[in-house]
Amino acid sequence: MARYFIVREKGYTMLGLSVLIIGCGSIGLEVINRLHHDPVFKNTQILVRQNKFEKTRADVGKKGCVVSNLDDLDPFPDIVVECAGHAAIADFGPYFLSRGCNFAIVSTGALSNFDVLTKLKEACLIGSSQLIIVPGAVGGIDALAAAGHDHIEEVVYTSNKPPLSWMGTPAESKYDLLNIKETTILYQGRAREAASLFPKNANVVATIAMAGIGFDRTQVTLRADPKATGNTHHLLARGNFGELNMTTLGRSLSNNPKTSAITAFSIIRTLKNLTGNFCV
Repeated sequence: MARYFIVREKGYTMLGLSVLIIGCGSIGLEVINRLHHDPVFKNTQILVRQNKFEKTRADVGKKGCVVSNLDDLDPFPDIVVECAGHAAIADFGPYFLSRGCNFAIVSTGALSNFDVLTKLKEACLIGSSQLIIVPGAVGGIDALAAAGHDHIEEVVYTSNKPPLSWMGTPAESKYDLLNIKETTILYQGRAREAASLFPKNANVVATIAMAGIGFDRTQVTLRADPKATGNTHHLLARGNFGELNMTTLGRSLSNNPKTSAITAFSIIRTLKNLTGNFCV
């Protein structure tokens, strides 16, 4: 469980939290850049592979302590934030959760793998810890999760992104992404398959699936739109609660067109809600 430390700054007393960020790509670096001035996160550490160590240390500077070995963690974190992809969840999630450390994830598509999810749940029980799903790039997750306490009939998610955002995915082998002239459906199916096939682009479908009616009932459409100026996420849900119809148009991170900037901001919100006196 969290071991808060006391921070006294300008006459105020605050609770500090030791954070470990796994991975320092576009999302991780954005989080670090926005947190390093906040004294409650002064013990932030970044875990990367050995071959990324020197570059990451240069990118991060004095904003956090970079390590490439679990034995070098000091202090042991209160919470870990995964910003490194599906494999990082399987590799590190059980380790930290079983040791009582909460584990927040953005690569939620990893949870479409039944074995991975089972191991994470077992580790939570061993360590009395929490696996925290960061809402990420799409709005309405709170309302969808609330509606899940009653009957939900249908959940449909549609993603609309510029064609180049789908580079490095299965769509690249089926479509000429450089020359798409009109809106093109790249995938239609269920959330479990979408999360598996498009791990870097469709993690949000897993978040929606777990908040709502599950991987095998959530309908997904992924589209490439040459006129798109950002990443658009549309969530539609119907049930006893009524109807949820939510569209989020997200600005991409400047150094990664596949990632909505709000994903990084969602991580920051999650962390600040753990230490703040007022949570929204």
